[in-house]
Amino acid sequence: MERLASGDLGALDRLYEQYGAMAYGIAYRITGDRSAAEDVVQDAFLGAWRNAARYVDARGTVRTWLLSIVHHRAIDAIRRRRPTVELPDSDAALPDTLTLPDTWADVELRLDRAAVQVALGRISDVQREAIELAYFGGLTQTEIADRTGVPLGTVKGRLRLGLQGLRAALLPPDAADRASRG
Repeated sequence: MERLASGDLGALDRLYEQYGAMAYGIAYRITGDRSAAEDVVQDAFLGAWRNAARYVDARGTVRTWLLSIVHHRAIDAIRRRRPTVELPDSDAALPDTLTLPDTWADVELRLDRAAVQVALGRISDVQREAIELAYFGGLTQTEIADRTGVPLGTVKGRLRLGLQGLRAALLPPDAADRASRG
């Protein structure tokens, strides 16, 4: 690094021979583009050559220092990318008579609500009460314990078991089997 800091191009060659392939691999994984990865590596090694005097041995190895430069330059390259084609506004070109309101959000909300109501019917009354007070009533666990007259630990257990029961009821049968095993 001292030779590199003094401007020795041989030191830069040696650094590239040692870490060039690794640097390219990181840059390519981040950018997903061969040309961009090559540019990133070139820019990173040029930056390392110019800033070699800033390298501090105690903060990490040369490899770590250099590869972090590559990583940051690759992220910068991704951020600089601009979309190649501007997408038109979705409804801008269509007359009002040809567009319909999107009702899927309402349908999805109703389906979710119905599934949660069915799932709530599958857990015990005390678990359902704890969940309703916590999630629909906005009460804390301590407030639920005070309101229901049960110990705080019991409230926590009811909530945990109730949420597990809801999860099992809301997951598809094959996913629920996998979740209970793993």
